[in-house]
Amino acid sequence: MKLKHLSPEMSSESKGQDDLSFKDSLEGDDQYSPPSRIRLEDEKESSTIFKEEANDQCIPYPRIHLEPQEKPNTNFKQFVMKKLQKSCQCSPTKAKNMIFDFLPVLRWLPKYQLKKNILGDVMSGLIVGILLVPQSIAYSLLAGQEPVYGLYTSFFASIIYFLFGTSRHISVGIFGVLCLMIGEVVDRELLKAGYDTAHIPPSSGMVSNESTLLNQESDRICDRSCYAITVGSTVTFMAGVYQVAMGFFQVGFVSVYLSDALLSGFVTGASFTILTSQAKYLLGLSLPRSNGVGSLITTWIHIFKNIHKTNLCDLITSLLCLLVLVPTKELNEHFKSKLKAPIPTELIVVVAATLASHFGKLNEKYSTSIAGHIPTGFLPPKAPDWNLIPNVAVDAIAISIIGFAITVSLSEMFAKKHGYAVKANQEMYAIGFCNIIPSFFHCFTTSAALAKTLVKESTGCQTQISGVVTALVLLLVLLVIAPLFYSLQKSVLGVITIVNLRGALCKFKDLPKMWKVSRMDTVIWFVTMLSSALISTEIGLLVGVCFSMFCVILRTQKPKSSLLGLVKESEIFESTSAYKNLWTKPGIKIFRFVAPLYYINKEYFKSALYKKTLNPVLVEAAQKKAAKKKIRKEIATLSRIQDEVSVQLSHDPLEFHTVVIDCSAVQFLDTAGINTLKEAFGSHRRYVGRGSGIMPADLTLCAKWTFRRKMREEIINCVNNPDARW
Repeated sequence: MKLKHLSPEMSSESKGQDDLSFKDSLEGDDQYSPPSRIRLEDEKESSTIFKEEANDQCIPYPRIHLEPQEKPNTNFKQFVMKKLQKSCQCSPTKAKNMIFDFLPVLRWLPKYQLKKNILGDVMSGLIVGILLVPQSIAYSLLAGQEPVYGLYTSFFASIIYFLFGTSRHISVGIFGVLCLMIGEVVDRELLKAGYDTAHIPPSSGMVSNESTLLNQESDRICDRSCYAITVGSTVTFMAGVYQVAMGFFQVGFVSVYLSDALLSGFVTGASFTILTSQAKYLLGLSLPRSNGVGSLITTWIHIFKNIHKTNLCDLITSLLCLLVLVPTKELNEHFKSKLKAPIPTELIVVVAATLASHFGKLNEKYSTSIAGHIPTGFLPPKAPDWNLIPNVAVDAIAISIIGFAITVSLSEMFAKKHGYAVKANQEMYAIGFCNIIPSFFHCFTTSAALAKTLVKESTGCQTQISGVVTALVLLLVLLVIAPLFYSLQKSVLGVITIVNLRGALCKFKDLPKMWKVSRMDTVIWFVTMLSSALISTEIGLLVGVCFSMFCVILRTQKPKSSLLGLVKESEIFESTSAYKNLWTKPGIKIFRFVAPLYYINKEYFKSALYKKTLNPVLVEAAQKKAAKKKIRKEIATLSRIQDEVSVQLSHDPLEFHTVVIDCSAVQFLDTAGINTLKEAFGSHRRYVGRGSGIMPADLTLCAKWTFRRKMREEIINCVNNPDARW
């Protein structure tokens, strides 16, 4: 709503155009702020208004009467029936579009340009597949599972995202933070079921060999490994259901509450927990995983208490792998623009370590912990344990939110970079089905992963065909190569996991730059990181979200406010506290409030307004005090005091008579905000009505309000009827 009543000339032509137009700004009391342009649309009228003499008197002007558009009354039943009819109508074209939207592969695969894209897709798919083999085995330990289940997870995720995904570049598979969260749930349920989490037997039970597996399935025997993957697949199933439900009900807006600073801090904090959980493998210690609040500190206490039990062979192997992996990772990063493909150092280290462990018989001589037997082929499908759903349903909520938030953000980031569009809703369906379907095939939760996505993009990926090539590499490993990793030491897998945390841990280098850009985001990052690391991952995420919302409220509780002045020889208004030599019209003050006006900041609004303009209450109190003083002095020298008072009043005129409130940055009002405006306006009117000699002060609202019809009508009625009671 824009009100124009600074001069009678303006009001006479108000039907055709508005005279003041306010735009949002971020200027503060003492800080530099980008230009917030309040422009006068009519140059002649603005020149007349702001170049008048200071001693001009206020001329009465006609009020503007605004009548809101009447919306047709729509029956709720009719509205629902209309929506249902529109949704339930079916035609061949609509059915075809629905199928193509649900399975995007049917839309883009027939248009695939073989000669143009096949080379890049095959190259990137091979490289990502080679990198995924050691990482899938390593992250299985983080999730509390046997190595083969990590390979299953990466294989099925690549195939299913190929069918349902809309992003051409992201790599969907195992993600370290989600593996950590899955592992915490698995260990907790193992303890409840009476299994020992400190000792993990090398691939016994369900995955010992195919014949034993079939016998155990027939006898319905489930050992520790079997129960661990049952818990993991049940959590994965529930996370997928949540993600598909969010896609169906289009509640992807939940991800907007996870800011970049929050997600970055969460991933960094979780990386410390991952590093802590893998430290025992580097030292060759057999320790139970600590769960709950303070698990990071508890784990390090257990490590130092058992440091004398360190396996020297595992420690030496870990140091050697670190000395190889860290420099080569840095070289890959430094020369990534010159290298056509990154050096697969992890695979080289895994092969070399496996050969050394096998021919050196390290397990027999030094009792090193090894991966054990990894069976070939696939296990029979198995439904999640429905009885476990009440135990893991809450845990799956945080896992599902983190999974789809990272997937959607990466999809949109790379789509924008390469000039194509992705559907966030379809991405939620895709990542949901990447969890629901594999949960029946002994898999755990997946999402997009930044590191592998960057590798995939840099090696020439063009379409989702790259994911199929990656799946074929993993299939070859599952069918033929997997048993060859029997002698691979778990310390090597732990080193691979820790080295892949470099990106998250290096975020500390970006903190000085983040601090200069936004101190609030830096504080959010620190709070989320510390709570995720020191408390727990789930609670840390919740703390980060709550603190981030609190910061938003805090910003609106005490927002920036300033008086505006006109830039000479222009039609632009700026903050008088930020710029010099601004011209202000005598008798008029323009006040800007850069925030919504609602119940939290209503008192601050009045305080800032009265501080920068005039506080009627204080003026009235000062007048009462002066009147009492005058009466006391009149008793002694009545005539002399009267002359002095008249002289004093004549030389102390009011500084201004009109207040213009720039509400261009006020996004919304609530009832408390409206009452605050009424109170401010009423205070000025009451003050003027007491015969103090001050000219009327108008409270002018120059903004388009978006609030309920009742509130709008009340404000318009009060503005159009100055004699109405507020």
